[in-house]
Amino acid sequence: MNKKWLIPVLALISASLIATGCGKSDNGAPAGGDKKTIRISFNPGPYSDQFKNGVAPYLEKKGYKLEYTEFTDGIQPNVAVSKGEIDANVFQHSLYLESINKREKIDLVGVVQVPTPPMGLYSKKHQSLDDIPKGAKVNLPNEPVNMLRALKLLQDVGWITLKDDIDPLQTSLNDVTSNPHEIDFYATEPAQGPRALPDVDFAAIQGNFAVSNNIPLTSALQLENMTDPFTNVVAVDSKNKDAQFVKDIIEGYHSEEFQNYIKSNDAYKGYRLPSYFKP
Repeated sequence: MNKKWLIPVLALISASLIATGCGKSDNGAPAGGDKKTIRISFNPGPYSDQFKNGVAPYLEKKGYKLEYTEFTDGIQPNVAVSKGEIDANVFQHSLYLESINKREKIDLVGVVQVPTPPMGLYSKKHQSLDDIPKGAKVNLPNEPVNMLRALKLLQDVGWITLKDDIDPLQTSLNDVTSNPHEIDFYATEPAQGPRALPDVDFAAIQGNFAVSNNIPLTSALQLENMTDPFTNVVAVDSKNKDAQFVKDIIEGYHSEEFQNYIKSNDAYKGYRLPSYFKP
């Protein structure tokens, strides 16, 4: 090659390599407004519909491509986020997330709360809480943090009393201090609550599993007084909490479009709305 052409050619090659190296965003997507991909998972319940109908349109307008996965347990979706197989999940409250972090030695964080259906006390055999018979069979979740929710619900209706200052991550039936109705407790996987309902006197069922099994929240004999630690969150790996895609997910939930979708849809009546919702 003629030397007078060598320097310009090398300069062009160098410029091309620099452009290639700088042409990707942190999310592996082309820079300059091209589409990025967010991989997000849900468990059975209302959170998928909330996201797809209320948040996804907002993100798609910002150039994101969205990929969805569904799980039926509470461990796999968290491990998948920690391994980078998916970017976020929506199905759990912060206390449950904390328990899985400790159990699996991972580090996920909740970045934004989402509208959450409360746990409820349901029955197919009784029309009133006053109908509780001696030795009533009551189904409740076997996970410590959700068992605590159920036990507090039973305490609120006057059926049992509990120890003070129960550790949510260590809750057990041993935390019941009085049981005047001699309730016979059946602790099962949370998703089994709706299936157990016909076979017990009462069942404390998490809101997402009630909704996914077409059990109206309005049919509950009592709904829990849900507090912040039990409001569900979008969870991401802690190393991504300040990433742009996470900021955009948060903006999507905070958007007027999402809030209008929730408020105008009768399906979300009875849900606990996060504090960022406008009156």
